Amino acid sequence: MTRIAAAWSQREDLKAMLAALDPDGGQCRYVGGAVRDALLGIEATDIDIATRLLPEEVIARLEQAGLRAVPTGLAHGTVTAVLPGGPVEITTLRRDVTTDGRHAEVAFTDDWREDAARRDFTINALFADPATLDVTDFFNGLADLEARLVRFIGDAGERILEDHLRILRYFRFHARFGGAVDADAMAACTRHAQRLKALSRERIARELLLLLGSADPLRSVRLMEQCGIWPVILPEMAQDGLDRLADLLSREQTVGAERNALLRLAALLPEDPLLSDTVAARLRLSKAQRLAMARYATPWPAGGTARQIAAQVQPEDLIAPWLLLRAPETLLQGGWQSLQGWQVPAFPLGGRDIIALGINAGPDVARALGEIRRRWIAEDFPDSARLGEIASEVVVQAG
Repeated sequence: MTRIAAAWSQREDLKAMLAALDPDGGQCRYVGGAVRDALLGIEATDIDIATRLLPEEVIARLEQAGLRAVPTGLAHGTVTAVLPGGPVEITTLRRDVTTDGRHAEVAFTDDWREDAARRDFTINALFADPATLDVTDFFNGLADLEARLVRFIGDAGERILEDHLRILRYFRFHARFGGAVDADAMAACTRHAQRLKALSRERIARELLLLLGSADPLRSVRLMEQCGIWPVILPEMAQDGLDRLADLLSREQTVGAERNALLRLAALLPEDPLLSDTVAARLRLSKAQRLAMARYATPWPAGGTARQIAAQVQPEDLIAPWLLLRAPETLLQGGWQSLQGWQVPAFPLGGRDIIALGINAGPDVARALGEIRRRWIAEDFPDSARLGEIASEVVVQAG
């Protein structure tokens, strides 16, 4: 019998919650990603529990034990227990009644296998007993996990028809775990690619950014090209978009940059801020994300050091990733290192300083300040003595 071993399974708050929910055993099991990751030696952050108990009973038992219960999805049987060590989602066993590719109507069941059968991939349908940590595997998920094979449960086409987003989930999980490519999955994803158009843009964006944020998404995004996925979800993608992404991933390794899913999305698009904003708006990205996408889509300026360019562009935190994507190769490493831990120094002069030098109040003050700041940046932020000289020179020229 295979067992999981994970630090989270020894959490005292988790044990206390399970004692309240399932004192005699047999009513609750760990399920999904936490079990899968434990088998791979990866410490999970999200703990999910499947239970035979109905949601109302879950809430009653938690509250009786003095634990906070939040009804986060009662229609689908989900209650969140708020614990000191982090929230835990508890979901009643379910079976699908009807599905339309976007939503599912479910009915509750007490059959573990029936619940497992409605899940997407074999590696995500593993249960573990909280008391013994023994794993229950109905669909050969353990063997698939060992082989790093992402495989749909049952017929791949039927699973996709139940929820079209599973197409993108397939490629995301393949990017994270995949080795061999499942031919049935590829064929089903190709056959049903157009069905992605029926999904909300928010769901597309979330799954796409999760995929692009994986350690190495390149193989999966190229498989998506083979299946005709990109023209459906990102028709604006540049002809050389995948090559640009490959180049960005290489640059990330060169400088040791952290993963940036939004930057990787920008790599797929042309250097066109307006087009980039159009895509970001369609994907319902946040205002901050749209601003970042527009910056990343802007060509890198000619001339000047990375710090000099950073002093002229806001916000500062977008400059290093922008450099990573768009700067010429000759500027990459030196420019990246120069920006790490550095902040643009505050410009120390104001209008009163200029007036004190003899410029009359009015628009001439702003023009003089602008020119002084431009020259201060061009000289790489010299000290106050040199700044005073620059200011005097500008005032004399203005007079």
